[in-house]
Amino acid sequence: MSLSLRFAAGSHKGMIREGNEDSGYAGPRLLAVADGMGGQAAGEVASSEVISALVQLDDDIPGSDLLTALGRSVQRANEQLRVMVEDDSQLEGMGTTLTALLWTGQRLGLVHVGDSRAYLLRDGSLSQITQDHTWVQRLVDEGRITEEEAGTHPQRSLLMRALDGRGQVEPDLSIREVRAGDRYLICSDGLSGVVSHQTLEETLAGYRGPQETVQELIQLALRGGGPDNITCIVADVLDTDDGDTLAGRLSDAPVVVGAVAENQHAIADQRAMQTPAGRASELGRNVPPPAPAPEGAFGPPGSGGHDLQQGSFGAYAGADLGKPRRKGRWFKNTALIVLALGVVGGGLYGGWRWTQTQYYVGTEDDHVAVYRGVDQDLAWISLSQIHEDRPDIELKYLPNYQRKQVRETIAVNSLAEADAKVGALLKQAAVCEKVVLIDQQREQEAKEREKEKDAAGSTGRPAQPGSSPSAGGTGTGTGGGAVVGENPAAPAAMSFSLRSLLPASLTVPMATATPSPGITTAPDAGGTGKPGGSDGADGKAAADPAPSLSLSPEEQKLAQQCDTGRQ
Repeated sequence: MSLSLRFAAGSHKGMIREGNEDSGYAGPRLLAVADGMGGQAAGEVASSEVISALVQLDDDIPGSDLLTALGRSVQRANEQLRVMVEDDSQLEGMGTTLTALLWTGQRLGLVHVGDSRAYLLRDGSLSQITQDHTWVQRLVDEGRITEEEAGTHPQRSLLMRALDGRGQVEPDLSIREVRAGDRYLICSDGLSGVVSHQTLEETLAGYRGPQETVQELIQLALRGGGPDNITCIVADVLDTDDGDTLAGRLSDAPVVVGAVAENQHAIADQRAMQTPAGRASELGRNVPPPAPAPEGAFGPPGSGGHDLQQGSFGAYAGADLGKPRRKGRWFKNTALIVLALGVVGGGLYGGWRWTQTQYYVGTEDDHVAVYRGVDQDLAWISLSQIHEDRPDIELKYLPNYQRKQVRETIAVNSLAEADAKVGALLKQAAVCEKVVLIDQQREQEAKEREKEKDAAGSTGRPAQPGSSPSAGGTGTGTGGGAVVGENPAAPAAMSFSLRSLLPASLTVPMATATPSPGITTAPDAGGTGKPGGSDGADGKAAADPAPSLSLSPEEQKLAQQCDTGRQ
């Protein structure tokens, strides 16, 4: 069995960034993505330099020690960054991530630094084969936050490792055995940070060609807002001995994308050598110019590479400067303008329609609501509206961390996921509200006991629950009420003593407080609505036991997260 790689690569600057600081290379033996950082030209310099340093691995047949070859190339690239910073202080602070696969025909060597990622799709299941070197990933590994919280953490982009020339770098190195049918994805966080793991799996498992898959992945990231540069490589492991027609159709010509590809074009203009990006592109001048293969490139102009023919442009002739005016030019220009407006209008409408398929959980005044759309405004147009208002989930009854999440909006992948999230918030809010009621009941009971204690001190004898002294010191209850005076109702006293024995942590009596919403009390036997009705037979008072609130074992677990009422 003879295995080979068939691949495609693409890069896009995204919807917000002014330039592309990502660089990517895909060849028969080397697949690599670098995500530059540092701003201005420094980020693209760092990513271009690192990719240029690794390209030589694609020219040489890898030996038996893949990891040694990868490790040495990474250290050389990091050292070169140090030299460049020493030569040009404007490059201070630049750096880049790196994720690369080196192919021998039966095995893959993997090197990884930073938060770019590599995935493996095998038997329809997608797994991440790299670990992010970020602060939030460390918090997840230590169990301090969840994966869901990591996706919205304000410091999710803080790198713990990168190639920046400041010292000895410690990349992750590993060997992977390959199988025919494996599909690999290498990408920058402009893709993995926007498109969910499930969507990546579904897209890669569609098993369309590498180029079509790369295009679809970039479009998914752009529809998600494109907040960062987007670069990805899709590579399939194919058996060339089984007559696979796809293996024969796909080209294995190297593909260079992103900043390193755009910088290569600047070589033709010697003025570009005066810029940091131009100097970085010169370092990669020995990279074989990729042919414009149909399966190769996708992205902005120049991202796929061109065969530059330096010195092939002659001087301008007089005829070049005096071209005749063509008939119908006005009509053609008008048609082009109308067509452009139509494309822009259609794109805006298509984008708006897409936003209406998105959902998130947010706030409306002081409670929770489910929104349809995206949490953004386009000029004066809001791109979201309330899909379901939930006034029954008040923010004041949610724990602080959940309250903060809702106010910052919780992104979901579907309406069903939004409903599930709202259901969990409703359950938590109900338990916290119950905890508040229990606290109020405890305070009310403490006040009642204090009153009874004060009354007992003033009369010289213990006061009975529910009794109140009359003007003459004696009196009787009417209409089913409790007996007041020298002969207090014995059942009332007994009820008080039983309540005092109940565990305060689980059950709290209502005492004589006004019932809270959602809590009912038993009617008196006489039907008068007075507390403690008469039994109607012997005229003795019969006090019903006060109803109470209790927490189930499941509610007790949720109650541990409640901080409402205790702030």
